[in-house]
Amino acid sequence: MQMWSLLWHVRELTDQPVVVSGIGLARFIPILVFALFGGLLADLFDRRRIMFVSQSVMMAVAFALAALTRLGVIQIWHIYALTAIQAIAAAFDVPARQSIIPNLVPKEDLPNAFSMSSIAVNLGAIIGPGLSGVIISTIGLHAVYWINAVTFIAVLVAVVFMGHVEQESASAPGKSRRQSFSFDSIREGIQFIINQPIILSTMLLDFFATFFSSANTLLPFVARDILHVDAVGYGWLSAAQSVGAMSVGLIISQLRVVHNQGRLLLSSVVIFGVATILFGISRHFWLTMSALVLVGAGDAVSTIIRNTIRQIQTPDRLRGRTISVNQIFFLGGPQLGEIEAGLVAQAFGTPVAIITGGVGCILAVIGIAQRWPQLRNFQGDEPTPAHSPKAA
Repeated sequence: MQMWSLLWHVRELTDQPVVVSGIGLARFIPILVFALFGGLLADLFDRRRIMFVSQSVMMAVAFALAALTRLGVIQIWHIYALTAIQAIAAAFDVPARQSIIPNLVPKEDLPNAFSMSSIAVNLGAIIGPGLSGVIISTIGLHAVYWINAVTFIAVLVAVVFMGHVEQESASAPGKSRRQSFSFDSIREGIQFIINQPIILSTMLLDFFATFFSSANTLLPFVARDILHVDAVGYGWLSAAQSVGAMSVGLIISQLRVVHNQGRLLLSSVVIFGVATILFGISRHFWLTMSALVLVGAGDAVSTIIRNTIRQIQTPDRLRGRTISVNQIFFLGGPQLGEIEAGLVAQAFGTPVAIITGGVGCILAVIGIAQRWPQLRNFQGDEPTPAHSPKAA
């Protein structure tokens, strides 16, 4: 609800597409600065406690957005600053939250677990944007932020009731956790990724695909200036990607084995790019909805397979650091892509920014598939170096 409302809020404050570039920058710089430390922290300390603190900070950001909006004093720079604070919290939250999943379920069940996680996230992402459109049009933007702030209570309760979760220690032999919190430990995680072509290629694929096809921030401009729909119509468009993603997640969650994972991953990103081009071309509401559903479906397949590959291929003691590097790729791509999309849209128009992004995404897939044939041939049942504590 908050993410899509924030983009609509920006469009209400200005009609200049380049402003979305500031949102991308406010998200990316904190991740670039703090993500590697967040990953090391997730390997050295209790991941649940890190999640509790980071989620509490995000709740405070939502309360601040709500209060400033309700008082009628919010400005663009407030949105940039609060977005940056939330990004700092995410830099610590994401490595802890993602790296804890393999500690909760056996390795063979990870594809299903990530599919179910995708279903949960996308169910909320279907209900949230649609509901936010109704709330914006009937009560106002401030109400969306209040609701989001209050719902963080459920997240914090869930983290508390999760109980103790076993994880491998990343501390160097003979050193305390504090002594192990060093650049050498961060370098160990980076070196591991460089030496794993399957992991490295999936990260680069994620970065370039989302860099070129990050058109989400332009959706309010498409909704208002091209399709001429109100906040309710925008809410439905915002939910469309999650409809496609959840549908795919339901299918994959029922599969016992996913074969030819490398080719399936590459094909899903091509579909993502083609659907983005269709999104940019469309001038009709339902065609745009269909294109966004297809965007979500392609992205969901890619996300589930990428997460499974990385988690299985990474030892638990390095998992937080690997995810933190990946965070720079999978969040840095979209955020830098938002800057690129905003600048291109400002210079050449919104449709051109979206269409060229889809073309760039497809070219990136071709380049990465040629550079790393191991990814094309990856089946998913290869021997892995991963080892983690048994799930409770």
